Amino acid sequence: MLRISPGASHKRLYQLLDARLEPDADKPAIDHRIWELFGEDWCVVMTDLSGFSRHVASFGIVHFLQVIHESFRILPPIIEEHNGFLMKSEGDSMFLLFRTPQAAVDCCIAMQKTLAAHNVKRGDDEKILLCCGIGWGKMLRIGDEDIFGAEVNAASKLGEDIAKAQEVLVTGKVEEALRGKFVFQPISEVPPGSERAFKLIYG
Repeated sequence: MLRISPGASHKRLYQLLDARLEPDADKPAIDHRIWELFGEDWCVVMTDLSGFSRHVASFGIVHFLQVIHESFRILPPIIEEHNGFLMKSEGDSMFLLFRTPQAAVDCCIAMQKTLAAHNVKRGDDEKILLCCGIGWGKMLRIGDEDIFGAEVNAASKLGEDIAKAQEVLVTGKVEEALRGKFVFQPISEVPPGSERAFKLIYG
C-alpha cells in the first residue's frame, strides 16, 4: 500500500530543487514542474500588532503576551466566518489565506471594526491595534505549512513594516481585482514584489 506522509509535498519539492542544482539541469523544465505541482491562486493576509516595542518597554513582555493572547481569542472566529485559513502564527503576527481578494478584504474590515469596538472599553495599554497587508496571485503552496511568492513577500512587508495601527494595505493586484468595489488610496512606499500599493479606505 502506498503511504503518503505529511511531509510528502516538501520531500517532492526538495527532490526537484536537488535536481535543479545538477550541472546539466534543465532549469526551465524543473521550474515548470514545480509550478505545476504547487502553483495555486491565493489571497494572503499578513497581520501584525502595532506598538510591540513600545508596549514591551512600558509594560513588560508578560503584559504584551496577554494582548497577543486576547487577539488570538477574538480574531480566529472572524477569519472562519469569512472562509479564511490561519496558516500559521509567529509572535504577534498571523498568516492568513483566502481564496478571493473580496473575502480577504471583507475579513480585514470585520477584524478592524471588531477590535475598534473592543478597544473603546480598554485603556491605551490594552488596546489591540491591528495592521494588515494583503497580496493576491499565483503562489507556491507547499503542504499546509509554507507558501512562497512575490505577493507573499509584498503582503508581509505591507502588514509588518509599512502599515500603521488600524490600516489595511494592499498590493496593486488586489486593488486591480477589487477596483470599483472598495475605495483605495495610493501610497508612496511600495514593497518589493509589487509595482503599486494602496491603503484601503473603510468606514
